[in-house]
Amino acid sequence: MTPDLFGRHRAVLPDWLALYYEDPLEITHGEGRHVWDAAGNKYLDFFGGILTTMTAHALPEVTKAVSEQAGRIIHSSTLYLNRPMVELAERVARLSAVPDARVFFTTSGTEANDTALLLATAYRRSNTVLAMRNSYHGRSFGSVGITGNRGWSPTSLSPLQTLYVHGGVRTRGPYAHLDDREFIDACVDDLRDLLGHTRAPAALIAEPVQGVGGFTSPPDGLYAAFRDVLHERGILWISDEVQTGWGRTGEHFWGWQAHGRSGPPDIVTFAKGIGNGMSVGGVVARAEIMNCLDANSISTFGGTQVTMAAALANLAYLLEHDLQGNARRVGGLLTERLRAVAAQVPHVREVRGRGLMIGIELTRPGSDEAAPEAASAVLEEARTGGLLVGKGGGHDTSVLRVAPPLSLTVAEAEEGAAILERALRSI
Repeated sequence: MTPDLFGRHRAVLPDWLALYYEDPLEITHGEGRHVWDAAGNKYLDFFGGILTTMTAHALPEVTKAVSEQAGRIIHSSTLYLNRPMVELAERVARLSAVPDARVFFTTSGTEANDTALLLATAYRRSNTVLAMRNSYHGRSFGSVGITGNRGWSPTSLSPLQTLYVHGGVRTRGPYAHLDDREFIDACVDDLRDLLGHTRAPAALIAEPVQGVGGFTSPPDGLYAAFRDVLHERGILWISDEVQTGWGRTGEHFWGWQAHGRSGPPDIVTFAKGIGNGMSVGGVVARAEIMNCLDANSISTFGGTQVTMAAALANLAYLLEHDLQGNARRVGGLLTERLRAVAAQVPHVREVRGRGLMIGIELTRPGSDEAAPEAASAVLEEARTGGLLVGKGGGHDTSVLRVAPPLSLTVAEAEEGAAILERALRSI
C-alpha cells in the first residue's frame, strides 16, 4: 500500500478497523488462487478474503453472470418478484436438508445470524440464548451479544441473555484431558446442569468449526448429543455455517453433518463463500419457524438480482466441479504436509482442521501459552515469501488460519506449504 493511501485510510476510517501487516497491503486484482498488490507483487492466496472467495478469483462463470445481470437490472428490492432469488432459494432449500425449508437472503453472515436470533426468540418467546465459548457470530449489536470471544466483543450490553456452553474447543479447557467419548459426555452433563438453572432458552447457536476462534471443533457427534437434550425441552439448534458451509470441510457439504445423527438443525445460517465475494448471506429454517413473525418485513439489498446471479453461477460451478471433493483431497495432503513441518518447529502446538479449513496454533516453546508475536512474525514472513494467510484465536491462543479457494491444486498446496515451512522455521 502506498503511504498516501494508508494515511488517507487512517484519517477517515475507524481506529478499530483492523489491517494486516506492518506495511498494509493494497490488493488490486486476482485470478484463480492468486492476487496482486499495487506494486505488482504476486501472492498465493490462502485466506480468500476471509474464506469468501470460495471457488476462485475472477472466476469467468461468475464474472459473466454478474456482467449479464448488471446489463439487465441490478436491484429492485424484495417488494417485487425476483427470479434469480427464487431460483437460488430453491437450490439452497434442497441442499440444506432442512425439512419444509424456507430461505431468507441477507447481505452478510452477521445479518443472517441476527435474523436467526430474531426468528428463534420470537418463535420461542424467550430472549435467552445458548452460545459456545470461543465463538464468533458477527459484529452487529445482537451478534456481538452471543460472541464468546473477548477479542471480538466490544461491549457487554445486549438485547439477549447469553449463557455459554463448553465444547467448541477440543484441546483446551477443563475437559481437554478426556477422550472423545468422555469429552462429549462431560459437555452434555454441563449443558443439562446449565439448563437446570435457567428458564428454557430460545436456541443454541454454534459454529461446527469455530472460525475466528482459530478453526477449533469438538469431536464429531457433540452437537447431535446436544440436540437430543435441546429437543427434550423444545430448544432450537442454530448452525452457523458462514465459514463451514458449501463443502469447505471436505467430508461434508455442511459442517453440521458431522453431528447429524439426531437430524438437521432447526435453523442454518450461511454467507461468505456462496457469493464468491458478492454480498450474499441467508437463513434456512423450517416453515413454521421462518413464518412465525407477526409483522411486515422486507430486505432492501438481500436477494438483489446481481448478487443472486453471482451466487447461482458460483454454486453451479462448485457442484459441477466437485470442489467439496477437491477440498477433502487437497486439504488432506496440505494438512499432512503442515503436520510434518510442525513436528520440527517448537512453536507449533497443533495443526488441526478439516478440508481446506486448517489452523496452526502457535505457543511459546514448551508451554501452552499463546505466542501472538510469533503468529504476526509468520504472517509477515509468509507475505514476504509470496503467501497470504490469516490469523485467529481467543482466550490466550494464537492461530494461523489457512483457507484457500476450494479449487486449490496439489501443486499450489505444495508451494504454499513450502512457503509456510520457511516462515515457521524463521520464528
